[in-house]
Amino acid sequence: MRIIRPAVYIMTNKRCGTLYIGVTSDLPGRVWQHREGVSEGFTKKYGLKALVWHEAHPTMESAISREKQLKDWRRDWKIDLVNAFNPHWDDLWALLTVN
Repeated sequence: MRIIRPAVYIMTNKRCGTLYIGVTSDLPGRVWQHREGVSEGFTKKYGLKALVWHEAHPTMESAISREKQLKDWRRDWKIDLVNAFNPHWDDLWALLTVN
């Protein structure tokens, strides 16, 4: 049985660089796909391999709603969101993979 853990996340290529906002039911698995360049698309094209922000949600519906909200935000608001959560823009990948 697959466990669903809805989340919204932001990937980047460097501090205050190109941003990608996504939604998933498996954050570690999805970030791994971005890091490994498994599929063609925006994150692979721009080398977005660092997870700098994420937010858990109780349902996929609420996660999708939040993703849409964030995608409508101005860029500086998104940068402020990351700065508040992760001021050094550290790659949070390692925190997801710790057992």
